[in-house]
Amino acid sequence: MTVSVGLAYGTAHLRVADESNQGQDTMTPIDMSYGQNLWLFFILLFGIIIVPGMDMLFVLTNALTGGRRAGLTATSGIMMGGTAHTIIGAVGVGIILKLAPSLITVLLFVGAVYMLWIGVTLIRSSITVSKVDGRSARSLWTAFRQGAITCLLNPKAYLFTLAVYPQFFKPQYGPIWSQAMIIGIMTVLTQFGVYGGLALLAGQSRDFLLTNPRATIAIGRSAGLVFIMVAALTAWHGWMSV
Repeated sequence: MTVSVGLAYGTAHLRVADESNQGQDTMTPIDMSYGQNLWLFFILLFGIIIVPGMDMLFVLTNALTGGRRAGLTATSGIMMGGTAHTIIGAVGVGIILKLAPSLITVLLFVGAVYMLWIGVTLIRSSITVSKVDGRSARSLWTAFRQGAITCLLNPKAYLFTLAVYPQFFKPQYGPIWSQAMIIGIMTVLTQFGVYGGLALLAGQSRDFLLTNPRATIAIGRSAGLVFIMVAALTAWHGWMSV
């Protein structure tokens, strides 16, 4: 990948000769496109959602016990939680940019370390699904409410949001609220695509997760590699901002 098309986000720099200074090198910023930034976010987002975890098993359990409607309702609750996380993350980044913009660079390094830790953990882990609980059906309201509460009360989601969002919300891309709206839409659509698909194909999804441990392990480790690569790019971006 060449520098001209990029380290898909933020601001890259090239050394160019200053004609007025007879060959002395200066650092000239080159802004990466907003589209590249969003593509990077989507890759990271898809990587974390596709890994089998509590949200995925919650949707699958509701779909198996209450049918497709219950599974999709549980997915809706999780999507509401994802929307709340986006709003909270955007407000947090907006406050930092307003009151202490220099902290953004610190958060970039913190986010890089956190994503590196997630990536290494995923690579070293063997994520498998041994059981999907299907003992009792929940009402649609209960499925929605529990999906939203489970998502909203997950402390790791807030840590992930505050560690990762500073590299994707940037003043040069426009108002923070409009960026948050786009990222929020991307988040809920990705959740719907993955979890909603599981709900519609509950039987096949359960069989796949239970009988293909190598596949779930491979998914987790692939996501881990994505996190490590994004962590490296984030650290580079933070270094160039110093």
